[in-house]
This record gives sequence, C-alpha cells and structure tokens, in this order.
Amino acid sequence: MNPSSRKVRTLDVRPLIAQGEEPFQEIMATLASLGPAEDFVVISPFLPSPLIEKLQSEGFTAKPVRHGDGSWRTHFSRP
Repeated sequence: MNPSSRKVRTLDVRPLIAQGEEPFQEIMATLASLGPAEDFVVISPFLPSPLIEKLQSEGFTAKPVRHGDGSWRTHFSRP
C-alpha cells in the first residue's frame, strides 16, 4: 500500500502528562483500535523510549522527531 494513502491517528499525551496522569492505557487503547492501514503518532514532551522499544518488539517501526519547542512526535507504523 502506498504510504501516502495510509490514515494517521494522532494522540497528544502532553496534557495528560501535565496533569500527572500516565498515558500508557490511552496509548494502548488507541493502538488496539487501529485499522490495518492506519499509522499512529504520539506527541510527547520527551522521547518515549520505553514505548518505542515495546512497540518495536510488537512489529512497529518508530520514527521519532524532536520539534523546536522540545516536544517529540513519534510516528509508529506496521509494515
């Protein structure tokens, strides 16, 4: 499938983290609801290394990019 035809679902976890909440459950619920042609982007205030490692072990590829405001946008996709 052409990567440009894939849908992307984005979850910004910065507000949850700012409120002292752990976003892992919401991230996993979003992942569970993805269709086969959907990618997932997490926006976080730091590099989500444990999440990247976990999802790579489940077959996802991860492409983290740091933005000028210090936030990270990590794109997860399945081949």
